[in-house]
Amino acid sequence: MANLSANKQSRNEIILNTICVFAAIVFLFPLYWMVVTSLKYEQDIFAMNPTLLPVRVFWKAYTSQLGSGQFNMFRSFFNSTAIALSVMAISTVLSIPAAYGLARFRFKGKRLFILLFLITQMLPAVFVLTPLFIMFNKMGFIDTYMSPIIADCTIGIPFSVLILRTYFLSIPKELDDSAKIDGCNHFSAFLKIMIPIASPGVIVAAVFSFLFAWGDLVYGMTFIGKQEVRPITAGMFNFMGQYGIAWNYLMAFGVVTIVPVVLIFIFMQKYIISGLTNGAVKG
Repeated sequence: MANLSANKQSRNEIILNTICVFAAIVFLFPLYWMVVTSLKYEQDIFAMNPTLLPVRVFWKAYTSQLGSGQFNMFRSFFNSTAIALSVMAISTVLSIPAAYGLARFRFKGKRLFILLFLITQMLPAVFVLTPLFIMFNKMGFIDTYMSPIIADCTIGIPFSVLILRTYFLSIPKELDDSAKIDGCNHFSAFLKIMIPIASPGVIVAAVFSFLFAWGDLVYGMTFIGKQEVRPITAGMFNFMGQYGIAWNYLMAFGVVTIVPVVLIFIFMQKYIISGLTNGAVKG
């Protein structure tokens, strides 16, 4: 009986592993095809019988970007990095005390604040494009990093507050009382105890704020017209010309764009999963 149960469990594991491998291949194949296309010549891309590997390797889609041309993916990469890191820093620093206050203190209008944060996550970005453009134009932020940074923070901060609030709610209030007995006030307990305990949630908020800014296209296209200041998502549109699309160059842009995202999820997946699951205990 025990052997039958063990054989059945082993068979189920084989079936599940097979399904997982098949699903991984299906989801990863577009990324593989993007890399392969970036290394192909134009005529090989549109061949009648496409190949899974490049017949001839076309490195120019990458090497030509090392120069000082108008469309430079590595300059756009730097622009996106500067914008995304700034959004991550601002969103994380501002959302941590806001989330702690919403989780630990009682005040009038608290539920309204939480509802407003939820509403901001439901509204599409195009709703605020016109008022933001008018405001940034009067402030002189058009064609500068400041416009997409501030605009992306309007997405990153509400999301981070909602994530961190549920995380702070999952921390027992007895820790606050213990900190007060040891001589800490609210601020010192917040800095020395709450933030270290909530570090997985802080990492999740920081990562998602970075990804929001990194993948932004609408704000980068709307508020920045200069090619040398545009982020990499907006720079990809440079290869969609009037007479066709340079697919190998466009795919090379895509490969460079996904590198930080892939690295983040490879090295930070443990913290991301831990932060999301631990913060989902209370609402």
